[in-house]
Amino acid sequence: MKDAVNGELSCRLEDNDDHLYKLLGQSSDLVRKRLQLGERTELAIFYIDGLIDTQLLHNSILYSLQEGRVSGLLEELAPDGKIEMLRKRVLMAGDLTVIHDYKHFVHDLLSGNVMLMVEGSASALRIGLPGWEDRSVSEPTSQSVVRGPMEGFTENLRTNTALIRRKIKDSQLWLETIQIGRVTQTSVSIMYLSHIANEELVQEVKRRLNSIDTDSILESGYIEEFIQDTAVTPFPTIYNSDRPDTIAAGILEGKVAILVDGTPFVLLAPTIFVSFFQSAEDYYQRADISTLLRCVRFLAFFITLFAPAFYVAITTYHQEMIPTNLVISLAAQRETVPFPAFIEALLMEFTYEILREAGVRIPKNVGQAVSIVGTLVIGQAAVAAGFISSAMVIIVSITAISSFVIPEAGMAIAARIIRFALIGLAGFMGLYGILCGVFLLVLHLVSLRSFGVPYMSPIGPFRAADLKDSIFRLPWPLLKTRPVENKTQNLQRMNTSKREEP
Repeated sequence: MKDAVNGELSCRLEDNDDHLYKLLGQSSDLVRKRLQLGERTELAIFYIDGLIDTQLLHNSILYSLQEGRVSGLLEELAPDGKIEMLRKRVLMAGDLTVIHDYKHFVHDLLSGNVMLMVEGSASALRIGLPGWEDRSVSEPTSQSVVRGPMEGFTENLRTNTALIRRKIKDSQLWLETIQIGRVTQTSVSIMYLSHIANEELVQEVKRRLNSIDTDSILESGYIEEFIQDTAVTPFPTIYNSDRPDTIAAGILEGKVAILVDGTPFVLLAPTIFVSFFQSAEDYYQRADISTLLRCVRFLAFFITLFAPAFYVAITTYHQEMIPTNLVISLAAQRETVPFPAFIEALLMEFTYEILREAGVRIPKNVGQAVSIVGTLVIGQAAVAAGFISSAMVIIVSITAISSFVIPEAGMAIAARIIRFALIGLAGFMGLYGILCGVFLLVLHLVSLRSFGVPYMSPIGPFRAADLKDSIFRLPWPLLKTRPVENKTQNLQRMNTSKREEP
C-alpha cells in the first residue's frame, strides 16, 4: 500500500479512478465526476464531500468548464497542454497547482482541494476550494482581560496566521509550513521575524520539528512534549496562548511561534519563568498598575505553593511561633478532629482537586449547582461533623483562589503538583522540610533551559538590562531594547532620536 501511495499518476482516468478507490477504502464521501467537453476531451473531478465549498465549485469551476469556448480551446491540444490551458486561461480559482504523483494527490484531496484530471495526461490540477465549517473568531477563554483585544485563535490554521499578520504588517514576518504525523499529516507552521529572530533559534526549532516521527499530531500539546528541552519537570518550558496579541508580542521580541492546524493554542519559544506571570493586559495599562498586578500574581503563586504546607508545619511542630490567643482558638477547633494536620490537609486538597475536575467535566447547566454544593454544603457539613477544622477550610480556600490568579494554566498546574510534595515535607520535618523543598525547587528551576535560554533569566543568570520588564514593568518609553537572552539580530525596539523636545 505504501508503494501504491508513492507511485506516479496514470495517464488513463479509469486506472486512476480504480487506484484511488482502493487507496481510500471505498469511502462513501469520495465524490467523482466525469465531464465530456467536445469529442476529444474527457475530464474527471475528485473531491471529498464536506471539505470543499460545493457552491463555489458549481458556480465557478463547473460553470467555466461548460462554456462553449472551452471545448474549442482544448480540442486540438495534447493532454498535458489541456492541463496548462485550464490552469492559465480557463479556471479562475486562486490556488492552481499541477501535481504528478499519488502521494501529493491524496494529501491535497484530503486537505480540502478539488483534483481535476484529463484523459491521456499523467498530471492532475489541484484547485484550492476549502469549505469546511469553522468556528468563528471569538473572545479567548483561557486568558481573559479587562482591557485589550477580545479576539482569539480558532482551529483553522489560515485564520490564525491571518490574525497574526493583522497585528504585524511586515514583509519580513516569514511563515513556513510542514506536515507532521504519518497518518494525520497535520500542518504545522512556524512564524518569525527574519530580521529580528536569532537564526540559530529558528534552525533549532526546525530541526526539532523535523525530527518528530509519530503517527498523529492532534493538538499543539503533542508538539510541546516532543520539542521541549526536558520532560522531567512539572514546569512548562514552552509558552502557549490562544491570544493573537500575546503571540504577536512574543514574535516582536524575537521568539518563534509554532501554529498547529486544528487547535486554537499557539506555542511560543523560547520562554522564561517570569513570562507565565505576565498578562497581555499588563501592556495596555499604566506601568504602575501593571507592576502592582504582577506583584499580586507572584504573591498568589507563593500562597498556592506554601500556604497549606506552612499551616501543617506550624500547627504540628512549631506551635510556639503562633500567638497565644490563636493557639487556643486552633486547639479548640482541632479538639474534635480525628486526623493530624498533615492528613487533614491532604484530604482537603484531594477533595478540592476532585471538585475542580468535576467542574470542568460537568455540563454547564448543572455545573454551578454542583459547585455550590461542593464548596458550601460539603465544607460546612465536614466542619460540623468534626472531620476537618474551620482553619483548614480557610487555608484551602485561599490556596484555591490564589491558583486562579496565575494567568497561564500550565504554571498553575505545576504549583498544584509541587504543593502536595511540600505538604508531605512539612508533615514529616516541619519548616525544615519546607526549607529543604525550597532549596531543591530553586536548584531545579535554575537548571532548566528553554531552547538554550536559562529558565530563570533575568534573575539567574542576572541580567540587569532585562529587569525592566520582568517582575516590574517600566513605562513604554523606557523599554528601548528587547530581552538580551533572546540574542536577537536587532536589539533596539525603538528609536528615541525621533522624539521631539517639548
